[in-house]
Amino acid sequence: MMNDGLVRWLLFLKGITKSSWEELLMHEPEPALKKAMSVLEFLSQDEQARQQYIDRQKFLWDEVSMIEGAREEGLKKGLEEGIQKGIEEGIKEGEAESKRKIAINMLAVGLDQDTIIKATGLTLSELEELKKEKE
Repeated sequence: MMNDGLVRWLLFLKGITKSSWEELLMHEPEPALKKAMSVLEFLSQDEQARQQYIDRQKFLWDEVSMIEGAREEGLKKGLEEGIQKGIEEGIKEGEAESKRKIAINMLAVGLDQDTIIKATGLTLSELEELKKEKE
């Protein structure tokens, strides 16, 4: 009967005596029950030991909380930077497209290459490419 894990847990939770614990341990309890027994034994020792255990648990919880907070802050900052970069790239692409359209219109009215390059800021190779697309 002691081989049944549920029975061992029920006996442990019922608050059996320390001598009965030895019997539980003889039947190789699962690791979780063994850990529960050792933690309970540790906490039963004295007030100082309990306080040390509580302080350690608080420290671990605080550490987990700080890590989670830092992760969330990092994700938020990364998202904000990504959005800003996307906006900046979108503006650059829009400006470049606007320059190309203006250059096409200037070519259509017969302005010379030097004037178009100065007015739009396009390079000679970009202007040549626009001419090829227009044809």
